[in-house]
Amino acid sequence: MAPSPPGRPAGPTDPAESSAGSLFAATVPHRGPLHNADMAYWLVKSEPCAYSIDDLARDRKTSWEGIRNYQARNNLRAMAPGDLVLFYHSSAKPTGVVGVAKVAKAAYPDPAAFDPNHEYFDPKSKRDNPTWFLVDLAFVEKLPRVVTIEEIKAHPKLKSMVLVKSGRLSVQPVTADEFKLITRLAGKG
Repeated sequence: MAPSPPGRPAGPTDPAESSAGSLFAATVPHRGPLHNADMAYWLVKSEPCAYSIDDLARDRKTSWEGIRNYQARNNLRAMAPGDLVLFYHSSAKPTGVVGVAKVAKAAYPDPAAFDPNHEYFDPKSKRDNPTWFLVDLAFVEKLPRVVTIEEIKAHPKLKSMVLVKSGRLSVQPVTADEFKLITRLAGKG
């Protein structure tokens, strides 16, 4: 096995090495033996009034700052460049998946955590031992149509999604099958 990038669990470099019982499959549950071991899939949530898919399309790339939930932070640290991300509009009408982004830069300390004048400041986070991280996301595409949360909850193959089971988590893993199905429901392929 090749050494893992920072923040990523060790795993096979060849998808054929992966198996249901392997350490890699056990530590990264959203990857499986039939999926590319070098690719993971994610979902990030944003209120469109704060930052929308149109904002990301305009900016082309952004730092995904301000995550202050430990589980979401751990998911950020597990992301790697090239991973694909479903972009989800929360607190919107309609609420749902609206686009696709990709991880452009792996997790690094969130500088806002160290700035006492920033809304995301955390006095307990230290530069030599940071608590909070961010990733850079790049725009891939706006989906032809929104895949609403109602559609996702009603679809039998999506009932196990983290989004359905733990709806408040702002950064969450998605399986390759879930990613493909959602993009297909949106009118892609």
